[in-house]
Amino acid sequence: MNFFRNSLTRWSATALTGLAVVGMVAVGCGEDFLDVPPTGSLNEQVLATEAGVEGLLIGSYAMLLGRGNWFGGVSNWASGSIRGGEANKGTDAGDFTDINVIQRYETDPTSRVPADHWTALFEGVSRTNSTISVLRQTVEAGNLNADDAQRIEGEARFLRGLYYFMLKINFNSVPFFDETVGFEDIVATMNTPEVWGNIEADLDFATKNLPEVQTAAGRVNKWAAMAQLAKVQLYQGKWADARDNFEDVIANGVTASGEAYGLLDDYMHVFNAEFDNSKESVFAVQAAANTGSVNNANPEFALNFPYNTGPDGPGNCCGFFQPSFDQANSFRVDDDGLPFLNFEYREDANELETDFGLEGADDFTVDTKAVDPRLDFSVGRRGIPYLDWGLFPGKPWIRDQAFAGPYSPKKYIYYRAQEGTLTDGSSWTRGYTAMNYNVIRFADVLLMAAEANAQTNNLDRATELVNMVRMRAANMDAWIRLDDGSLAANYQIGMYDDFGSTDAALDAIYMERRLELSGEGYRFYDLVRWGIAADFINSYLDYESEFLPNALGGAEFRSGQDEYYPIPQSQIDLQGADVLKQNPGY
Repeated sequence: MNFFRNSLTRWSATALTGLAVVGMVAVGCGEDFLDVPPTGSLNEQVLATEAGVEGLLIGSYAMLLGRGNWFGGVSNWASGSIRGGEANKGTDAGDFTDINVIQRYETDPTSRVPADHWTALFEGVSRTNSTISVLRQTVEAGNLNADDAQRIEGEARFLRGLYYFMLKINFNSVPFFDETVGFEDIVATMNTPEVWGNIEADLDFATKNLPEVQTAAGRVNKWAAMAQLAKVQLYQGKWADARDNFEDVIANGVTASGEAYGLLDDYMHVFNAEFDNSKESVFAVQAAANTGSVNNANPEFALNFPYNTGPDGPGNCCGFFQPSFDQANSFRVDDDGLPFLNFEYREDANELETDFGLEGADDFTVDTKAVDPRLDFSVGRRGIPYLDWGLFPGKPWIRDQAFAGPYSPKKYIYYRAQEGTLTDGSSWTRGYTAMNYNVIRFADVLLMAAEANAQTNNLDRATELVNMVRMRAANMDAWIRLDDGSLAANYQIGMYDDFGSTDAALDAIYMERRLELSGEGYRFYDLVRWGIAADFINSYLDYESEFLPNALGGAEFRSGQDEYYPIPQSQIDLQGADVLKQNPGY
């Protein structure tokens, strides 16, 4: 696997002549001398074997984690969660300043995060196109049977559809090209305003041609492809199509290993490497530790462990991705254990008590008012057990409270008992883990199905689906407890009786997605597709900047511009401004 992953980065831009490549650096260069494969490199004829095309496919999967781009992976912790108000950059003002502009909505065409996203995602597209092209030659040479060829093309087209989905929701207007588009034709594909049809076609092919059960747990199967197809339909407002596909997944879907989809009993097991590829995992990016190469572990969250913990905490670096005041407060519940849907959680009486401004030795009492138990599954806060690392100590694990707030992330953090076995310490940090990242998990499917049902006026079913998610969170056996067995906080969670109207149902579903999927990279894209990004984010900035004026004071979300990233200027410079057009406002 490493051989193909490493070799692809060397030869994908030159050896596979006639194929689109990352960055499309050859646009406008039609000279024949550019079509000569470099001496000693791999070429299509060498790879046109079963082992060769499988290796190319593995290389296509590898780009899901970005590979060399801090912000290129599909977790979207900066692009989806920070931009969505779930978290602040964290750490301090001078650390990795490329993220400062993300949380302030001040990205420009030279910003690093959009460029990393663009580069990594198009590298993924390039690799899938290369896989499909070589697959064709492998079949023609008689080196692959029909069933394997169908499966490999299904996996590759799912991945291409996923990479393009990520490009679409981040940049909107992007060039689309498949394995049939040569260098001379790429110009005609620039700034395709609508690529949804191409994405749907890839995912529909994958749904119809992939097996239900795969040879390895990490491979995409029929049901994962259908779930992603339904998600793409949801984003386009194709409510009935999305609903029907989601309901099929819920009723009949199984994991790549053949286990029926379902919710794990313990919410925290979803974010525990010991439970990777569980029945809740619809499709996940695979990770493994201590394989001889740290590149096989998960680098996505290596920056996001609490700061300066030493051996008493995980990672010992670096303090990024600190949950926001607004996100933490949103877990406050009313007397019925239901969330506040009209921003009442921002009122003085409902704000969480925190140790903001206190030293670690100062007296502090944990908030005693009722909260959704998922607060302490998602947010590290003082006085509450932080997995098996002991009580979260507050300020000693926070680099700069005045800039980033009092909280630390809790999802995607490894346990003390897992250090050295499910973590890889062979690089600069102990924070490379064997934990998968779930691109789609079953709870997300249930909530998207609830949304599609609400939009088609099936309110009873929408209520049922939302309550399925809440019922798992209501499992008291999994709630956070202190050493003496008592609950760590006042946890309450109730069920919905009757939404009553589509608008009421959608309000509840929007909030449920915020609580259930906190910090998982979905929030910003939800806000944009719901058409409420500008209103919500500007109200969030007004509120959050009261606590963190040094980080967010004066920040503003600009409607009609900030819903999408700018096209990286480096790409426009390569192609020319008359070929690759900049997004509006930049």
